[in-house]
Amino acid sequence: MWTPEQYRRLVRASAAYDLVVTAAFATPWSFALLHAALTAVATALALPGEFPAFSAVPMLMANLLGSIVCVWSVLRLRDPQQQFGRYDAVARGLFALWQAYALLQGASWLVAGFLVVELAWGIAQALPVRTQHAHADSRELGGAAG
Repeated sequence: MWTPEQYRRLVRASAAYDLVVTAAFATPWSFALLHAALTAVATALALPGEFPAFSAVPMLMANLLGSIVCVWSVLRLRDPQQQFGRYDAVARGLFALWQAYALLQGASWLVAGFLVVELAWGIAQALPVRTQHAHADSRELGGAAG
């Protein structure tokens, strides 16, 4: 169970991770560099699955994804509310679902690394957060028992 302050730090940390990992998706030029780097890693590790070049429409989708995730990340960095963490946990569940689907459809196993991280952040943000009231009750119980 998270304390409210721990949970705020968690939401902020997940936002920072997203911003770092997703920023390169936001423009065609940065994504081209990222794609080349990921292709080199997949090739060097001889990972199964495909990691094809992107034509105009898939590139557009990648750039739209990168743009919106960057904006969502900045919002959570600036205002790491519990509500935003809960929404982010749901979004990560959806991302993980589609990443698993892509793997089943023959995508490069590079995606599996991102899948594991999405699941970890999503589970962490779905865990309960202690309410201020519950925290006060536990102090009262501790004081009454002593």
